[in-house]
Amino acid sequence: MTKIILNGAGGRMGAAVREQVAASADDTIITAEIDKFSEAFDLHNIADYKGEADVIIDFSHHSAVRELISYALGHSLPIVLSTTGHTEDEKALIYEAAKSVPVFYSANMSLGIAVLADFARRAAALLPDADIEIVEIHHNRKLDAPSGTAQMIADEMKTVRQNAEFVYGRHGMGKRAPEEIGIHALRMGNEAGTHQVILSTDYQTIRLEHKAESRAVFAEGAISAAKFLIGKPAGLYDMKSMVSLSV
Repeated sequence: MTKIILNGAGGRMGAAVREQVAASADDTIITAEIDKFSEAFDLHNIADYKGEADVIIDFSHHSAVRELISYALGHSLPIVLSTTGHTEDEKALIYEAAKSVPVFYSANMSLGIAVLADFARRAAALLPDADIEIVEIHHNRKLDAPSGTAQMIADEMKTVRQNAEFVYGRHGMGKRAPEEIGIHALRMGNEAGTHQVILSTDYQTIRLEHKAESRAVFAEGAISAAKFLIGKPAGLYDMKSMVSLSV
């Protein structure tokens, strides 16, 4: 049985995790549902939970990371961080915690996005002269732009384009520099998340796209990540860690 502490239980993604667990056929359970801002839940701070658990899943806000890591370290629990927008100080805290407990930290919890990023990296290497543009589309309530996922894809492509320079949006005069990777953020409606990678030469264009049809895909990924961490040694894990074990 996998016992999960769910932080951010009252949000859209928290609700999706609860629905996924309730519908699952295995013995995964949520032992604590925590939400700082919702009166629908009895627990508002993870420090108040005194029961059993095997792993923490966080779908709240990046600012909660300090208290979550403190709890994880104090109880020797693995933790899945499913939020984006962490500051450099918060990232440093995450990397330090990974020296003591297993930490799953990914800008996107979809296995499909990990596949897209891998395809994009290969395409960038095989087409060294292609112009690269990344377009991401999310709902109008998303706080960070560009998305952490778009940045993750760009970073992955930069591993084979070391001279690449990221350009966020574009305006004014002047032609496009060949080493640019353009990153563009669109915000509209209730879009769950679409990421496009476009590689274009003078004679051909390749378009790679991942579209989340439902937020359930991210909940499913977070639950899979939580199970993946059980029994793992301390370290920093992400979706690539799961992909490398499955192919």
